[in-house]
Amino acid sequence: MKVTFSRRPKKIALAVTAAVGALMASAVVAAPAASAATACSGYSSSSTTCVTESANIGGTSYNLKWYLPNGTASALMLVEHGFSRSCKTLTNTSKAIAEKGVMVFCVDADMTAGNPALGNALGNVLSARTLTPPNGKALPAKYIVGGHSAGGHFASVVGARLAANGYANLKGAILFDGVAADGFTANLQAISAGGTRPVLQVAARPSVINLFNNAFGALASLGADFVGIQLVWTKYNAGISPSGGSCHIDAEGDNTDTIGILGAACSPNSTQTARLRDFSSTWAKDMATGSYTASHYCGNSDSLSTCGSTAMTILGGSLPLAAVIPNS
Repeated sequence: MKVTFSRRPKKIALAVTAAVGALMASAVVAAPAASAATACSGYSSSSTTCVTESANIGGTSYNLKWYLPNGTASALMLVEHGFSRSCKTLTNTSKAIAEKGVMVFCVDADMTAGNPALGNALGNVLSARTLTPPNGKALPAKYIVGGHSAGGHFASVVGARLAANGYANLKGAILFDGVAADGFTANLQAISAGGTRPVLQVAARPSVINLFNNAFGALASLGADFVGIQLVWTKYNAGISPSGGSCHIDAEGDNTDTIGILGAACSPNSTQTARLRDFSSTWAKDMATGSYTASHYCGNSDSLSTCGSTAMTILGGSLPLAAVIPNS
């Protein structure tokens, strides 16, 4: 099965996105003064800890949120928040990944257009290995880049800069309904390096807030057999238009807020949030360790017969449905 969607006009999308930006601007977190690491309020996990601290990136101090596995981490993953959001909105998604043994961090900053200046600066810091994890933890050698919405574009900038700098241990990218800005396709192609590194996405259904899945073209340009899963819909309207079943802020899930719901014009779907966290954490572990959990992939997006058991549970199971992201 190959699922495709028609392209929609972008003028309305851009206008609505601008309005959403004004609504969500109050959620931007200002850069703090330098501070020591402090425990995250209300965080609970038997295998990880969560701390916040400030760090200097490109001459500016930013608040960073870290999720630290108790043992030695297999890799470091950037899990960046969306446009005008904050790291706390991805707490439980980040926790799910960290509990698979991957160290996670997030930078609280404005993500307008993916903030390429900060993305390049962070890529340089990571390449130079001058970012120091808190609590005496060692900086893992392997890196994965990821992010939600505009944070997905930010992650693409960071990954492309790592690739340009020749960082040998970039292991791939995982996007959460990423929204593309200028340079996104070239960034993903740099990360992919001709298919030698995986670039995967968990997407939501097409909507104004994700610019009608405008990241799909860049993913298709990679020429990979499998680029991810789309959490799609519960029903068709008049047999044509998909609706319901997934939301742009499924990555935030139980950590979202009223601003997020108003901005996305939908509420997270708990079933889809659980699926997103399962797939993304499994993919992250595989990238970090060099393993391959066959149940969470399809060998070819054109054929469901190539999909593993967990993928098939959502692709061929009960509502809400899902689909393989088109790779061409």
